[in-house]
Amino acid sequence: QVQLVESGGGLVQAGGSLRLSCAGSGRSFSAYAMGWFRQAPGKEREFVAGISESGGSTYYADSVKGRFTISRDNAKSTVYLQMNSLEPEDTAVYYCAAGRTGVAWSVERYDHWGRGTQVTVSS
Repeated sequence: QVQLVESGGGLVQAGGSLRLSCAGSGRSFSAYAMGWFRQAPGKEREFVAGISESGGSTYYADSVKGRFTISRDNAKSTVYLQMNSLEPEDTAVYYCAAGRTGVAWSVERYDHWGRGTQVTVSS
């Protein structure tokens, strides 16, 4: 069992940067693949980025590739999402998730979710 708490969201102008953090509780954090998802009003939750259990493999949605970077520190039970060159289209609630079956694009493959952190990008 792992509990997740996101932080680092806020209001930023287009072109700016934010770094999101997701702190996990429990001893088994390193056994989970981690993902960042986002959900804008009226839209489905979508995959943003994922990282394997060891951190050796990362995956990105095409819409954020080259702008966002996912990383993790298993010693601190924390996963990060560095977001650069933010665009108004990046406005959403961002969620981190933990899954036992490897990095996946589907929300159904993740077992544990945080409550989310709001990111708002103004034009």
